[in-house]
Amino acid sequence: MAKVELYTNKGCGACVSAKRLFDRKGVAYEEKKLGSSARMDREFLIRTKGSKSVPQIFIDDAWIGGFDDLLKYDQANELDWRLGLEEKPNVGLFLRFTRFIRGQKF
Repeated sequence: MAKVELYTNKGCGACVSAKRLFDRKGVAYEEKKLGSSARMDREFLIRTKGSKSVPQIFIDDAWIGGFDDLLKYDQANELDWRLGLEEKPNVGLFLRFTRFIRGQKF
């Protein structure tokens, strides 16, 4: 199973939604609460290149982005294999090119 890290903040509805999505999939995650320490806040800024929004999600140290990005991965049927819930599909060159043109992550 993949290592999932989730940076959150108090009162964040999208953070709750992201945690619920992981819970529904049966995926354990490490929640990192912003404001809990200066070190945590600095780590967040460095890892997310100064992002101003939460949640910010990392899967196996790869920055996925926020909750909207997480949903895009799920809708593209890429989230489950990234989480280690299924095998990575064999994606052909044409599909990779199409995703690149659309600006989607691989």
